[in-house]
Amino acid sequence: MTTYNQLAGYRVNYLSADPTLNSGNEGQVWYNSTTGKLRSLVQIKSWSAGGNMGTARRGLAGAGTQTEGLAFGGYDGITMYLTTTEEYNGSSWTAGGNLTNARSYLGGCGTQTAGLAFAGSISYPTTSNSSEEYNGSTWTAGGNLATSRRYLAGCGTQTAGLGFGGNGPSSATEEYDGSAWTAGGNLGTARFSLAGAGTQTAGLAFGGQNGTFYSSTEEYDGSTWAGGGSLNTATNDLAGCGLQTAGLAFGGYTTANTGATQEYNGTSWTTSTSMTTARRDLAGAGTKTAGLAFGGYTGTVNTAATEEYDGSAWTVGGNMGTARDSLRGAGLQTAGLAFGCEA
Repeated sequence: MTTYNQLAGYRVNYLSADPTLNSGNEGQVWYNSTTGKLRSLVQIKSWSAGGNMGTARRGLAGAGTQTEGLAFGGYDGITMYLTTTEEYNGSSWTAGGNLTNARSYLGGCGTQTAGLAFAGSISYPTTSNSSEEYNGSTWTAGGNLATSRRYLAGCGTQTAGLGFGGNGPSSATEEYDGSAWTAGGNLGTARFSLAGAGTQTAGLAFGGQNGTFYSSTEEYDGSTWAGGGSLNTATNDLAGCGLQTAGLAFGGYTTANTGATQEYNGTSWTTSTSMTTARRDLAGAGTKTAGLAFGGYTGTVNTAATEEYDGSAWTVGGNMGTARDSLRGAGLQTAGLAFGCEA
């Protein structure tokens, strides 16, 4: 038997004020009796173009935030291994102090004024175990890792850093205290060309490869790694940022370069909007709701492209042409239908 709602649609909420803008009422439609307006709520997540880096490169590392980013090292195919450092202010990149040792496919973490660079390739196939600390203007030598490697990932801060994975493939994890590296718990899956996010005591490792591409995610508690929710697509050479419970994965290589973006909530990954420039071997910084992607390889050239991610923009929908009451609604968030009586 046909129900009333199937015939007449669902009654639109009648509220005296707009609700709080959050995921609990995303997609809802309501009538604001105070303003006499019909409203709806959607979350618009998007990448937008930022200022290009001064040096196009791939295999670089990143640190910092969307408005105070740091890019260092990498490979440009001309000078080859780079010492180049650049600082981002939310709109443009400017030159910072050069690394002491040129390197690519290195690990990085920290902030724009307290960055950490470690390991990487210094001349193929030679890898490094050295680290360097940045104070906002110059790099100085830090402690050496126990394991030399490239294609590793990092997260944390300059005084509480975490480096894991790398060529070999390696499952080795090392923790930095601001002066020395010590062994941490090994990854469950040895891999390289993975990405990382989070802190030294709440780290996140995802993607990468070891002959086959991985979708697996692992979470670190300061001593051991445990399995987390898998990426929706197995991806290699990707970048990441954010926290263990609020992570962001973007770019990389699947069967081709990708601009795909996924968000992690501490349990599972969900697909979001893609970057404009598909690329691999890029770097990232920032948070799940304010991410920064820069550099990488498009498949034909190294790129200096920078993109900024907005994962928190809640938007109230437009008003109807005619105010009315006793309203009904039907359809989907992106293809809805509202109908009812004149006010």
